[in-house]
Amino acid sequence: MISVVIPAYNERENIPILYEKLTKVLDGDYEIIFVDDGSKDGTFEVLKDIAQKDKQVKVIRFKRNYGQTAAMYAGFQHARGDVIITMDADLQNDPEDIPLLLKKLEEGYDLVSGWRKDRKDPFLSRKLPSVIANWIISKVTGVYLHDYGCTLKAYRSELLKELELYGDMHRFLPALTKRQGAKIAEIVVRHHPRLYGRSKYGIGRTVRVILDILLVKFLNEYINKPMYVFGFVGFVFLSVGLLALAYLLFVKLFLEESIGGRPLLILSALSILAGIQLISTGIIAELLVRIYYRSKEDKPYIIDQKINL
Repeated sequence: MISVVIPAYNERENIPILYEKLTKVLDGDYEIIFVDDGSKDGTFEVLKDIAQKDKQVKVIRFKRNYGQTAAMYAGFQHARGDVIITMDADLQNDPEDIPLLLKKLEEGYDLVSGWRKDRKDPFLSRKLPSVIANWIISKVTGVYLHDYGCTLKAYRSELLKELELYGDMHRFLPALTKRQGAKIAEIVVRHHPRLYGRSKYGIGRTVRVILDILLVKFLNEYINKPMYVFGFVGFVFLSVGLLALAYLLFVKLFLEESIGGRPLLILSALSILAGIQLISTGIIAELLVRIYYRSKEDKPYIIDQKINL
C-alpha cells in the first residue's frame, strides 16, 4: 500500500487540481493524507468535500498552524502504507514523478529524494540560499544530496515510524534516517512555477536552518553520548584554566611576583568554572537521554478533526 502525505496551509485553489492529478497517477491500494496546518482560506472545506466523495482521501485538521514538520509528522503517524510519499500542496511538485520514485525505491533503497534540478524559484531569495544550505548540510551530516529542501520523497514506512520530529526538522529527514542505516538515493524531478497562493518560505529561515544543522549533527553523532561533546569541551576549558592557575602559582611562590592584578587570573578562574559547568551539563544531558528513551508519548501538535481515519 502507498500513502501520500501532503501538508497544506492556505492552498484552497491548488488542492482540487492536485487531487485530480494524483488520482490519475495512483492506482491500486493507496491513500492520500492531507494535513491542514491551520489554514484560514477555506482549505479544510475543500478537503472535507473531497474526502466525503473519496474514502481513499484522509484529512487531518490542526487547531492552529504548527508548521510543516508537525504536519508531516502527523501524516506519518496516521499513514498505513508500506511506502510513504511526501509532497507539497502548491503544485510545484509533479505527481507524475511518483512512479519514478517508486521504481528507484524498488532497486533496494530505503529513501529516494527528489532533486529539483531546474528549479522555478527566484535566484537570490530561494535558489542561492538553498545551494549554500544543501552544501553545508551535506558536509556536516555526511549525507550528500543536491536538494534537501525538495519535499517530494519516497520512504519505506518503517524508517519514519520510529522518528520523532520537532521544530523544522522535516528538511533533514535523509540525514536523520542515516542513524537507522538507510540506503538513500536521489533522482531528478520536475518543478513547476507556483500558480496560486504565495510561498510560505523566505530568506529569513537561513538562521534557523543553520541552527537545525547543528542539532542534526548532534542527534546523529552524539544523541546517545552527549557527555562526549560537553565533557570534551569542558575538559579542555578545565585543563586550560588549571594550567594557567598553576603558572600563576609558580610566579607567586617561586618568583615572588604579585598576581592579583593580572587578567590571566580572572581568565583562569572563568575557564575552570566553564569547564565544571560543561561537564555538569554533560552529566545532566546523559540523564535526559535516558528519560527521553523511556517516555515518547507527547506529540508536537493538537488535532482538531479527522476524516476517514
